[in-house]
Amino acid sequence: MTTRTLRSRLLGPLAWLAGLVFFLPVAWMALTSFHSESDAASNPPAFLAPLTLDGYREFFGAGGGADPWPPLINSLTASVSSTLLVLLLALPAAYALAIRPVRAWRDALFFFLSTKMLPAIAGLLPIYLFARNVGMLDNIWLLVLLYTSMNLPIAVWMLQSFLAEVPASVIEAAQLDGARLPVLLTRVIGPIVLPGIAATSLICFIFSWNEMLFARVLTGVRAETAPVFLTGFVTSQGLFLAQLSAAALAISLPVLAAGFAAQDKLVQGLSLGAVK
Repeated sequence: MTTRTLRSRLLGPLAWLAGLVFFLPVAWMALTSFHSESDAASNPPAFLAPLTLDGYREFFGAGGGADPWPPLINSLTASVSSTLLVLLLALPAAYALAIRPVRAWRDALFFFLSTKMLPAIAGLLPIYLFARNVGMLDNIWLLVLLYTSMNLPIAVWMLQSFLAEVPASVIEAAQLDGARLPVLLTRVIGPIVLPGIAATSLICFIFSWNEMLFARVLTGVRAETAPVFLTGFVTSQGLFLAQLSAAALAISLPVLAAGFAAQDKLVQGLSLGAVK
């Protein structure tokens, strides 16, 4: 048996094992969400305990709790709006860095990425003071602007890598036919790098949906997002595992659905140029 054959036989089981390691916590959370509070808190765990929807009823306010729909809508608004703004700004910038003759384009890319090296907590106080002075506290559009600025460097970096794979002959042929920049980006380059755009959009959406630090500090009641709403299930009265698992699974469903719907585009995009 050659070394290559042995390696190929070992990689399969290792890949399955790694997949199970990442999947088991999600499966455990899903199973716990269908248990009663007493069964969820039992030790050892009650794998075969009766299933119930009480956790989901409590999450959706059947027991007189808080309504989860406003936070979910706020998260969806902030995530989708910021992702669209990121694409609108990042695509022309990536085009300039990948295709147009821009001087020191590598330095520009590293400058964009260096903005992510600042810890988020370091900019929290200045942003809070600015939001308070301009009257934008507890405003969902403040989160849209913040998420756009936070995800823009990553989007420019990724899209530049995708656009660098576009054949120059295709762009030159479109320019000879009289295509200007808007037409070039939307009708020529866009369809070619659509998997890369889908991968970038999904990553920006996930980052925006999961962000909690700024949402926790800068929002109150009107602009509360889903991750902040989720922390309300951990109270001084105790940790309600079944309700918390049901809430976490329900809040994770939009991200899981988006990833499942775009999985083919995501794989194509990541293999197109984001990972070389």
